[in-house]
Amino acid sequence: MKFTKLLLAAALMVSGLAASAQETENVQFKPHWFLQLQGGANYNLDKADFDKLISPAAQIAVGYQFNPVWALRLGANGWQAKGGFSDNTTYKWKYITPALDVKFNLINAIAGWNPKRVFGLNIIAGIGANIGWDNEDNASLNMSNYWDGTKVRPVGRAGLDLDFNLSKCVSLNLECMANALSDKYNSRADNKHDIDLDWYFTGLVGLKIALGKTQTVIPVAPVVIEEPAPAPVVKETPKTAAVERAPEIQTEIFYYIRQTEIRDDQKGRLNQLISFLKENPETKVQITGYADVETGNPRINMKYSEGRAAGVAKALVDAGIDAARITTDAKGDTVQPFSENDKNRVSICIAK
Repeated sequence: MKFTKLLLAAALMVSGLAASAQETENVQFKPHWFLQLQGGANYNLDKADFDKLISPAAQIAVGYQFNPVWALRLGANGWQAKGGFSDNTTYKWKYITPALDVKFNLINAIAGWNPKRVFGLNIIAGIGANIGWDNEDNASLNMSNYWDGTKVRPVGRAGLDLDFNLSKCVSLNLECMANALSDKYNSRADNKHDIDLDWYFTGLVGLKIALGKTQTVIPVAPVVIEEPAPAPVVKETPKTAAVERAPEIQTEIFYYIRQTEIRDDQKGRLNQLISFLKENPETKVQITGYADVETGNPRINMKYSEGRAAGVAKALVDAGIDAARITTDAKGDTVQPFSENDKNRVSICIAK
């Protein structure tokens, strides 16, 4: 958390304009198409040494990011595969695997979308067809399941990829996929010591390029909280008593990032509010929760602001304040009452 705060402070120091823009703008995710271009290596699980079974691989894919969590892509990967024996005799063939994959962004699902986040982790699952050919390399090895010509086999796939954002539209992508298909893929005979499936693994590195804008900016009008007006001066007359203004207090209770629990260092402010309400039983209190715009997304931030307001209300009721005197509201990140971003993780309580 300290590291994140240091990065944020450095960004604001570099550009004074960034802070003023963030006070009046709300950035939201925009669905978009993307292109992936990758190269790397294929490893076919077999009996030869690991390094003897590595061969080149490449992949091209196009996809659509529906929301910060879910995406669908259609692509093709392949090049060359190798099989081998325990004596390190190897043979090779060519293949290509067109596949349809679903991508699930684990970080956005847990922590919410953040346009400033530089790192993403996706879980990938899909199905495809492995098309193999040019398998004559092992014709002289007397393979019991040797196949020739062109063969098409169904494939099940699963894996992970990591995105390191280089800009709003380009990221460095690292991907690792496991592929399972029928036991005849590597031309090896099936026996009691063999598994029922053949496996090959691909490790790829390349670029992911967004084909269009990935975010939109929605202007948010700045909100200024007015100071309470001074009590009017009422002159006393012999016939009427002085008219006094009803007592009023405003209390701000601040929170840690992604938290709704009242901090220990804010409980003094809460106790002052409780004492005021007990000393002035005719007053009522309006509690409004907020969240900062630079963290999370509008949906998650609304939940944080609701939880913050509800937490203060519960603390007041637990302290003996009648619930009928309490009103709550939540603004999420649509309203930013303070120019300093971290202070907008707040509940503002106005009692009068």
